[in-house]
Amino acid sequence: MSVTVLVVDDSKLARIVTGKAITALQPDWVRVEAASAADALSVVGRQKIDVAILDFNMPEKDGLQLASELRAEHPHMPIAVITANVQDEIIARVRALNATFVAKPVTQEALSGFISGAALRLKKAGA
Repeated sequence: MSVTVLVVDDSKLARIVTGKAITALQPDWVRVEAASAADALSVVGRQKIDVAILDFNMPEKDGLQLASELRAEHPHMPIAVITANVQDEIIARVRALNATFVAKPVTQEALSGFISGAALRLKKAGA
């Protein structure tokens, strides 16, 4: 089962750090990166994406807006929103989109629950 995960963050360093954590947890997953919401939507339009990890703070369109658009098109896709902005309102908005909140800095430990849950959901769905 080939799983493709999309990492969206306007920071190249953050994409690298997130990518390393994903590789440590799921070495067989294919990683695709995007530097903006527009890039992410373009990628999703071109290829099958199974899992999305989105930065909250990005120019033009934030991670919640992007998560909402992805959720509308892919209702069962595991989506995580990552941010250092740990406020109850943001966490509630992420959860309202049926997405997972992950606090920055992103570490293997911080992502492990989301990644293992996503892998299980995809396995059950036969992705």
